[in-house]
Amino acid sequence: MTLYSDPVCFLSHRTRIVLAEKGVGIDVISVTDDALPEDLIHVNPYQSLPTLIDRDLVLYDSRVIIDYLDERFPHPPLMPVDPVSRAQFRLALYRIEQDWYGVASEIQAGPDKRQLSQLRKILKESILSSAEVFSARRYFLGDEFSLLDASISPILWRLPLYEIELGAPGQPIQRYMDDVFARRSFRESLTEREREMRQ
Repeated sequence: MTLYSDPVCFLSHRTRIVLAEKGVGIDVISVTDDALPEDLIHVNPYQSLPTLIDRDLVLYDSRVIIDYLDERFPHPPLMPVDPVSRAQFRLALYRIEQDWYGVASEIQAGPDKRQLSQLRKILKESILSSAEVFSARRYFLGDEFSLLDASISPILWRLPLYEIELGAPGQPIQRYMDDVFARRSFRESLTEREREMRQ
């Protein structure tokens, strides 16, 4: 198994978190969009990161990759067993990807100052609107670490990079971050450049 991974992209980061949670030994090849290797260009028509190669199988969407990894390596499970809870988790994943990932991508693209200020405000308000959910359970929507947490934590890790401070209303989220960022799997998932985001 080989993972082509961007060392600063939150999509690649969530994939590395899932791999670390599963304890999967895998070759991680660090690449950036402007320096894609020829073999990756050949197998991925979108030339996107992350890209997972497992024998003859090539996956190049981070959501598809993390779902595949959770099914391919069932222990520990990162999604609930019952269909109703799984549907709720999938809906929450969809909302995170729509509400947080899109704005975070725009922030990282580096728009002009006025747009950047507005995007930071949107992302901050969206995160803070979930403060009650963060305070209800140990992890997001549950008592066990899940694909949701693997998807949320890369954005929260990058808040200093985005120059976003949650302040007093974000205390439940700060507690959550302290807990998740201390996990061994999370620490193992970080690249050197990601570590530098919080130094």
